[in-house]
Amino acid sequence: MDVDRRSLAQRERSALVETMRATGPDAPTLCEGWTTRDLAAHLVVREARPDAAAGVIVPALASRLEELRLRETERSWDDLLERIAAGAPWYSPLRYADRVANAAEYLVHHEDVRRADGEWTTREFDAEDLDRIWALGTTVARTFLRRVAARVDLRTPSEIRLTKRGAVSTGAALAPMVSVTAHPVELLLWAFGRDAVDVDISGAQQGIDAVEAVSRGL
Repeated sequence: MDVDRRSLAQRERSALVETMRATGPDAPTLCEGWTTRDLAAHLVVREARPDAAAGVIVPALASRLEELRLRETERSWDDLLERIAAGAPWYSPLRYADRVANAAEYLVHHEDVRRADGEWTTREFDAEDLDRIWALGTTVARTFLRRVAARVDLRTPSEIRLTKRGAVSTGAALAPMVSVTAHPVELLLWAFGRDAVDVDISGAQQGIDAVEAVSRGL
């Protein structure tokens, strides 16, 4: 690994800022009801206010998180983008866990902006990135596939070669068999609940129905 190479999180952060700069503050995103300004405000609060960011998963803190996010939307567009580009402030744990905590966050939200208008193409990533993205996607997918009454194999298309592993199975051995085949980026987006993805689900119909009905995401 090149020691001078920026992390996936850093590169996706920069790419998201540039994409947002090009689309402007009023563009749609895949986050229901949110424009790019709304999404940018969310990212700023998530990193600058760790005391409230837990509202993403803790219902009792959700109203405070939303209050702070709405306040951030009143900033100028350039200010919001500059704050995202600068990264988390020194006092935020996310500043020191950026490589681990932000790779999926920024890749998924970058695609939320890229794919919102329905006109998108798949980006190219090198083998090291694909391994990382596949690991992130399968980790998230396992959290909700445990609730599915099927054995689910997560696979990459034959043309995608991963250096670490190419398939992950979940579920009981005697349950209906289902295969979810996707490029690592597509799997990650699918695992986080996005529908603007290229994912093939095949196998026993009972199992397919169960997979398609499960609530995706963390």
